[in-house]
Amino acid sequence: MTEKAKILDEQSIARALTRIAHEVIERNKGIEDVILVGIKTRGAHLATRLAKKIEQIEGKKIKTGELDITLYRDDLNKKHENKEPHVHQVDIIDDVTDRKIVLVDDVLYTGRTVRAAMDAVIDLGRPAQIQLAVLVDRGHRELPIRPDFIGKNIPTSSDEKVVVSVLESDEVDSVSIHAK
Repeated sequence: MTEKAKILDEQSIARALTRIAHEVIERNKGIEDVILVGIKTRGAHLATRLAKKIEQIEGKKIKTGELDITLYRDDLNKKHENKEPHVHQVDIIDDVTDRKIVLVDDVLYTGRTVRAAMDAVIDLGRPAQIQLAVLVDRGHRELPIRPDFIGKNIPTSSDEKVVVSVLESDEVDSVSIHAK
């Protein structure tokens, strides 16, 4: 894979997350009934950052959780015939019933990961609402899923890959487009 373009740097990512934090608060009229749920790995890191920004803005902590969804796609492991995402671990302490759940992920592509995450949340109870926050929306949806909060829309071709790097796991904050 060769890098074609760098789309976001550390400052751009921080600004996008600050904007998303304000939008989450505004749309939900505060954070009383809201739980941020990060989709591991990078979505969980972004959710932690969002939680810190929301706490700075609101002066109180927001409830958080994590989902571990492993993809069995042909581009990650050709041995697996099942190409649907699977939920492996749910780490949400609070009851989701009648809460507003904000799923947080790094890149929205086909929508299959988000669908699996929604199924996992619904298995825990009946939330009042499920919202979606993504750092990057690259298009190419296979399912009718639309994000509520978007850091940046990046139109891509199916021959390209969006690579999100975060300080917590990659030692740098950046979003770039690579040729496959």
